[in-house]
Amino acid sequence: MTKPEVVSKIKADIESTPVLLYMKGTKDQPMCGFSAQVCHILNSYGVDYKTVDVLSDWDIREGIKSVNNWPTIPQLFIKGKFVGGCDITMELHKSGELKKLIETAK
Repeated sequence: MTKPEVVSKIKADIESTPVLLYMKGTKDQPMCGFSAQVCHILNSYGVDYKTVDVLSDWDIREGIKSVNNWPTIPQLFIKGKFVGGCDITMELHKSGELKKLIETAK
């Protein structure tokens, strides 16, 4: 069971950060291929984004999964809305939809 204070922190971070990526590792040192791929996509837009390393905090790692019922990491949020994981982010990038979402966050 996820602690209420962890859920509150996650929700506050999502709401206050225009582009937020929950990932394994950091944007400078991703610790999995899926996280690295999403960072690569975001970097290609030159957007300023914040990352949260779920490997450094078990409560955050489990909490983010319960916040929006999405079982995998990474998880991308833009303007407080859940965008998706690696596959969805890639699809949106290829279709041009991700660029539009990112532009609204600038």
